Formats: sequence, C-alpha cells, structure tokens
Amino acid sequence: MKAVDLPRLFVTVPEHAVPAFAAAFESACESVSFFRMHDQGHPTSDDWTVEGLLRDPAARGALDGALALAAAVAGIAPPALAEESVEAEGWLARTREAFPPQPIGSRFLIRGTHDADVTMPGRIALTIDAGLAFGSGEHATTRGCLMALERLPRPKGRMADIGTGSGVLALAAVALWHVKAIGVEIEPWAARVAAENARMNRLHLLATLVHGNGWHAPAIRRHAPYGLVTANILARPLCAMAADLARNLKRGGHAVLSGLLVEQAPMVLAAHRRVGLSLAGQIDIGPWATLILHKR
Repeated sequence: MKAVDLPRLFVTVPEHAVPAFAAAFESACESVSFFRMHDQGHPTSDDWTVEGLLRDPAARGALDGALALAAAVAGIAPPALAEESVEAEGWLARTREAFPPQPIGSRFLIRGTHDADVTMPGRIALTIDAGLAFGSGEHATTRGCLMALERLPRPKGRMADIGTGSGVLALAAVALWHVKAIGVEIEPWAARVAAENARMNRLHLLATLVHGNGWHAPAIRRHAPYGLVTANILARPLCAMAADLARNLKRGGHAVLSGLLVEQAPMVLAAHRRVGLSLAGQIDIGPWATLILHKR
C-alpha cells in the first residue's frame, strides 16, 4: 500500500503560548503534538514546537485565523507557520515515541496506546492516544491538575470537567473515586476522541464526555450543581467563567483550575474570591500554576 503524505504544519512559540496554539491546531488538524525544543536536540532553546497534520486542505483558512487569535491571546507576535510534507504513519510513530509512560504525582500513570500494557504498582493507569498530545499529561498544567486531584477528598456528587480535551481529568476522577463525571469540549472532533478514550479505558459507564460550550452545554446544566469542577483552559476564560463556576459548585465542593501562569494566579484567584470561593492550595510547576479552590 502506498504511503500517504500529508502537510505537517508547525510553529515555534514560548512555553506560555503552548495551550493557545495547541487549541488552534486542534481546531483544524486531526493530529496535534507539541515538543520542547530542548528535548529535540536544541539545548539552548526554551521554546516549544506545536505541530499538526492537516488532512483537509479546506481547513487551512480556519487554521490561519485560529493561529492569529492564539497569538493575540498569548500576547506574542504571530509566529511563522512552517510546512513540510511528511509520511503520515511515520509522523505518528515519531509522535508516539516522544510520549513514554508518565508517572504523575503519587497515584497516576499516563500511557499512550502503544504502551497500553505498561503498569506501575500502586498507580492508576490511564491510556490516552499519544496522537493527541494536548491533555495527555505532557504539559505542566495537566500534571498540576492530576496532582491536585490526589490532594482532594472524594467529591460529594458528580464532577464536571470544562474544556475536557482528551478527557484525562474526567477519567482520572472516575478512576480515582468511582464517581460520575461529565466532560464538555467545544471542539467536536476532540470530544469524539475524549469519548473514545473513555471507552478505551472502560470508564464510559461513569464518564460522559460530550461536545458542548462550557457551562451552557445541556449535559452540564442538567446535572448541576457539582461536587468537583476542573477546568484546564486559559487565565482570562477562567476569570470570565468565575460566576458560572460558583453557581454550579456545591457548598463544600472544590474546583481545580489551570492553564494559567504563576504570575496570572492572583488575577484568577481574585475573580473567584469575588464570587465566594477561597484558595485551598496551589501547585506550581515551572512557570505554570494550578489552583485548588473551595466553596464554603
């Protein structure tokens, strides 16, 4: 069978811009990955490469617009978009090799489908397709959220994951506590991947991962309020959704928020204090922060 060549599109951006650019690529590309350039043979660089395979040429215009928006959100000049032709299967193989099994905190092991038989004593193993790097545990924001979950008591009621991505946080909560979870993702194809990850991990009977627009999604509104809410998105959207979070979180419940820089943590915390939430903990990994909030 003849190998299929596809355009590989990629940009080089500073670490704080990775979530915004990964989301931009996810809006148009079927497979998305990001790599620290230091780990790819560039020891003097702290930048990251975000890349994707564009299977539908008609989506190129949408990608250009999404990348421009990502640059504005990240507060950087639009980076040059580079392109090269690659053999699809070889690209996916290289992507998988870059994501070995990742022990996170003291309870979790995140592994790709190519390492689905890897286990570690005492750890909950979750299998996430390495072709979808964003939300696979590689980034500090995902690691921070998983570590935050380990610190919390079993939630009283369901959990909600806003901007679920690969579904890893919702699946982690289900596996850790055997509670029902609802994750919502605004990108339709990413929501499908999340649902497939739930089935692959045999957690689909408790984890409902669907397409929808945050707190406005019918599935989210139907089951509110929640004992636990997670949201690993960006600082400004978190601030904008503070009132919705407070309204949909049970008294005594917790929220885990990330996707923000350490320097943005006071801004996000202030927005949530104004609606009655208090700080229960903070996890900093490099320049990234994860907030644990509590509703009294």
